[in-house]
Amino acid sequence: MTDQQQTIFAAVLAAGGSSRFGTTKQAVPLDGVPLVRRAVDMATEVCENRVVTVIGHDSAVVLKAMNSHSGFIVVNEDYADGLGSSIATAARVCCGSADALLLLLADQPFVTAEHLRQLIDTWSGSEDEIVATAYSGTQGPPVLFPRGALDALGSLTGDRGARAFFNDSRFSLKTVQFEPAAIDIDTPADLASLV
Repeated sequence: MTDQQQTIFAAVLAAGGSSRFGTTKQAVPLDGVPLVRRAVDMATEVCENRVVTVIGHDSAVVLKAMNSHSGFIVVNEDYADGLGSSIATAARVCCGSADALLLLLADQPFVTAEHLRQLIDTWSGSEDEIVATAYSGTQGPPVLFPRGALDALGSLTGDRGARAFFNDSRFSLKTVQFEPAAIDIDTPADLASLV
């Protein structure tokens, strides 16, 4: 259980090019709400005004879809390099203020605020403890990274995510099981299957 004084930021990663989707999926509605707005609203419910949204591809469209549900907006000019560049952007923005950074993806529509709170509650508060979501036999986002990982996250490049940190001897890993996180939207067929 974390100390109430810990400052936890959330970062919604919404910069990708959506190449497999064919259009800007962050702005596509599910149940009438654009995916990026769903993610930002959920993160805001948990972290209040400590939410950073990383945008890049088609940024004007993504901003419009957010409809002023913004918190902090950061543009990743290197979004075409891949997910690692967006994680690094978020980590660099938050490293001076955050005791931990909760990373979530705009295209995981069934992640809940309750699950994000469970990740936070599972974290001991240690600077070397990561708390990841477990689903479908793997671990992945949403993930809480402690302050001790933020400098290293800020150096990520290319399309490598942060999964390598799960096996890094500098960090211990806890997981919280949440099978709905296995559902992400990469293609129009993925979206159609949910409607």
